[in-house]
Amino acid sequence: MSFLKEFRQALMLTLVLLVVCGVAYPYALAGLGQALAPEKATGSLLYMDGRAVGSALVGQHFTDPRFLKSRPSAVNYNTYTAAEKADGTYTGVASGSNNMGASNPALVERVTGDMKAFLAEHPGVKAEAIPTDLLTASGSGLDPHISPAAARIQIPALVLHTGLPKEKLEAIVDRHTRGKWGGIFGENTVHVLGVNMDIARELGISPQATAATKKD
Repeated sequence: MSFLKEFRQALMLTLVLLVVCGVAYPYALAGLGQALAPEKATGSLLYMDGRAVGSALVGQHFTDPRFLKSRPSAVNYNTYTAAEKADGTYTGVASGSNNMGASNPALVERVTGDMKAFLAEHPGVKAEAIPTDLLTASGSGLDPHISPAAARIQIPALVLHTGLPKEKLEAIVDRHTRGKWGGIFGENTVHVLGVNMDIARELGISPQATAATKKD
């Protein structure tokens, strides 16, 4: 009888904790998050014409020359092609970097290739003028920001491909530039997707045109 009584008590405690910790607590936190910060609780999604075009917290890979380019990503911002998903090359959600040393030939090759591609797309820009963050990947591989210098060096090419005035593009970049937290911590940053959404609005482009793309 003593064993059955103790077993029953242990079972009841397990069930109560399961309900409290596995059901009530998660639902309470989810409800609290929705009440206090609904946008953040749903992934900080950004919308155009009622369609979600991305998250404010996650970068995207832009190939359209009319849009501002993000910094390199070791995980390609976790995008993939249908072929990669079918053949198993894409193995699921990823975040991180390659952790390659400065002497690694693969890193040197990648940076050199990115530098040549950038110089080809931005005539008149010298290699030493390219901001570092346009050639180096972030630790997460998902960084949605670039430096103000990295944004401004792309403006002449954006003028050429969008037909928008330089002053208009500079104003858009300024609108999405954020200073250091508290004026002390971190760095000044430009939100790439925010800039590209405004460019899309100026050009009257479909919201889908601001989505990340990757070539097969």
